Amino acid sequence: MGKTYIDTVKYMVYAHCEIDGVVEKPDVVGALFGQTEGLLGDELDLRELQKSGRIGRIEVDLHAQGSKSSGHIMLPSSLDRVETSILAAALETVDRVGPCEAKITVEKIEDTRSKKRDQLVNRAKTILTSMITDVVPESKEISEQVRDEVKVSEVRYYGPEKLPCGPNIETADHIIVVEGRADVLTLLKCDIENVISLQGKNIPKSVIDLTKEKTVTVFVDGDRGGDLIIKQMADIAEVDFVAKAPDGKEVEELTKKEIIKALRRKMPLDQFMSRTFRDYEQDHRRPYQKPVGANLPLPAEREILAVKPPVAVEERRPAQPSLPFVDILRELSGSLKGALLNSQMEVVVETDVRDLAKEIETRKDIHAIVFDGIVTQRLVDMANDRGIKYIAAIKSTKIENKGNVEIITAE
Repeated sequence: MGKTYIDTVKYMVYAHCEIDGVVEKPDVVGALFGQTEGLLGDELDLRELQKSGRIGRIEVDLHAQGSKSSGHIMLPSSLDRVETSILAAALETVDRVGPCEAKITVEKIEDTRSKKRDQLVNRAKTILTSMITDVVPESKEISEQVRDEVKVSEVRYYGPEKLPCGPNIETADHIIVVEGRADVLTLLKCDIENVISLQGKNIPKSVIDLTKEKTVTVFVDGDRGGDLIIKQMADIAEVDFVAKAPDGKEVEELTKKEIIKALRRKMPLDQFMSRTFRDYEQDHRRPYQKPVGANLPLPAEREILAVKPPVAVEERRPAQPSLPFVDILRELSGSLKGALLNSQMEVVVETDVRDLAKEIETRKDIHAIVFDGIVTQRLVDMANDRGIKYIAAIKSTKIENKGNVEIITAE
């Protein structure tokens, strides 16, 4: 028998045989070669085609059932489709296997290249899926990392105070003033390069001088500290617009979309000050001062008591559990500090607002929290978990209070 060159096989002929007798596989193969010899000429003779490797080894799968045999014949071919079809038809001319009558029927001719194409397509899909899930995200991550590194390298330092800033801070007509270096990096990653930071609570002279030459937008965190920075800037510098992060968020936490949205919603300084600080005068930049008569109640105190005139405040205080908080809030206003009170309404500890959560976690005798800031969902949840009865602050974000803690705000 000739050798089957599997890599050259184009078609596979499948045939079924029925034989009236018990025979062996070599008997069937011999009948195929013998009875087709000379039928189609030398060019399509099975023996010659097999010797040249144009057809492969003929496989026979045979089973005996009683006095009969049946099975399948498989003939691999590297001929074209016409010649292969002729060979397949020639197989059906075989009517005897040894002394037994036989019938061979061609079932189908399979294009092996089509099968290979299907395997190729399926494998290509697998490889492509692997590239999409593994290679592409990694490439994107590398690109983002390189881009971020480039932006970080663009940080400059301005003035004798060496304030972190973007590369366009001197040439731009409009600058954005932020609180810290992290905010500068965040805006640089969003391709905003006309930015400079205050780098501290005090307003640097370099920033004050810049505000005299350029259009200025102050972009601060969405908390009470941000409001105080704006007020301080309004007192000693020339500010044109104000932009704030959403309540309870810091500029460095924002996505690019949130940053662009906040800057688009900027408002003129006078409009912001009139909304935020009720005693601000549009024609004078001056520090915010309490009304004449230091004992007059805060806006929240007036709402709680609904008192007119304020002289009745002292008479009604014993009936309102929130009044001690109002006094403490007045003392803490503008300090960015907070106080923790026990059940006797005595101050247990006073600390910076940023350290409040740490103090709450380490103490068990807390009855109330009073601080110069914004009530957040995290603080409310912590208070409910620890059985704290009151939270008093400047204002509150949108929160869900599922516990018994009472929230008191000055706005």
